[in-house]
Amino acid sequence: MATLTNAQMRDIETLVHPYTNLDAHRDSGPTILDKGKGIHVWDSRGKKYIEGMAGLWCTALGYGNEELIEAATEQLSKLSFAHIFGGKSHDPAIELAEKLKEISPAPASKIFFTSSGSEANDTQIKLAWYYNNARGLPDKKKIISRHRGYHGVTIATASLTGLPANHADFDLPIDRILHTGCPHHYRHAEPGESEEDFCTRLATELDDLIQKEGPHTIAAFIAEPIQGAGGVVVPPDGYFAKIQAVLKKYDILFIVDEVICGFGRTGNMFGSQTYDLKPDTITMAKAITSGYAPLGAITVSEDVYQAMLDESRKIGTFGHGYTYSGHPLCTAVGVKTLEIYQRDNIVGHVRSVAPVFQKRLKEIGDHPLVGEARGVGLVGGVELVADKTTKKAFEPKQGMGLKTANFVQEEGLIIRAIGDTLSICPPLIIQEDEINEMFDALERGLNATLDWQWSQG
Repeated sequence: MATLTNAQMRDIETLVHPYTNLDAHRDSGPTILDKGKGIHVWDSRGKKYIEGMAGLWCTALGYGNEELIEAATEQLSKLSFAHIFGGKSHDPAIELAEKLKEISPAPASKIFFTSSGSEANDTQIKLAWYYNNARGLPDKKKIISRHRGYHGVTIATASLTGLPANHADFDLPIDRILHTGCPHHYRHAEPGESEEDFCTRLATELDDLIQKEGPHTIAAFIAEPIQGAGGVVVPPDGYFAKIQAVLKKYDILFIVDEVICGFGRTGNMFGSQTYDLKPDTITMAKAITSGYAPLGAITVSEDVYQAMLDESRKIGTFGHGYTYSGHPLCTAVGVKTLEIYQRDNIVGHVRSVAPVFQKRLKEIGDHPLVGEARGVGLVGGVELVADKTTKKAFEPKQGMGLKTANFVQEEGLIIRAIGDTLSICPPLIIQEDEINEMFDALERGLNATLDWQWSQG
């Protein structure tokens, strides 16, 4: 067991850490971060790192942005809290809703605010059910998600999430949640199957699932443009065109989860624009405030809003909402965040530096430990394999992804291991020289892993 600091011991005795091997954590202790500026963070021992995950896919404008800090401070001084229950409101919530309606790739009559992506997708499920009850379609309630998709961790959204660890021993998924194929050609295509044939097969499987369950029972299909926490799965060309044709055929709502892809990550303001998606509604969170304050949101179409009005007339209220829906601090930070994205042309910056990012990412794919390096814009995934030729994966108990991420961190770069895929998602403000510095550290970490592997036989 490593010698732990007092702060690390206090952590072990007080906190439960999400997505952590809690038993192993008792021996290793946490990395305690102390401060951040730009794309860098420093730990409590003074070691400097490039934050190669933008926190958790969210800190798009980097750390210590003075404008966001000022916006938060000013709002706290003016109106520290207000709710929007019972017809009350405040300027930051109104202004942010107006801005989101202007830029949304989905038809947006109204915006509903939450505190997180999980709450937002939970609300998507409830509104899909509510909408179909209002339409006199009480059987149209099932939601189709995808294997390896990630949509949150509430009981309902963890059911949407198509990852085994989110279901095991939580008694999930709940009923009315279904899953269909993951569009990862490298890992899930049949031998010799082209990308086009692979996409056709996935669309056919979706159609077959809908037919089996009964089209009259399917309310919605939910998907991320790029599956983030499922391993940075980039869909093949033509995949979404074929999927959207199936949804249109059966009058199934298309919910696009933009929690990771939204606000510039893929080289457009939204991933829907990168992949020519036509969502009925979108879910937003994370970079909506550059991670500076917890906030999520969904768009509400005019058809759904009219149904909500009908239900309010019938029931007497819209019986849903959160204490922090449209919190003035969070929405004020969101307003300033969107202002900076547009004023500083962050999307244009992503497009200008993405070729360097993607070039270095592709080169990493030649490393002996890497089976596939994939990405779009400023997000990438590096999948580790035991054999490049056969695509043989490492045994899960070997924990190669986590071991490699630890070696990479020793080289001054924080990334995230999702199984044996290393995810990279730096702040959008990163510059070309910093991208090269980041990939140099990643390469050194991979080499250290390879040396360790040889030393272990």
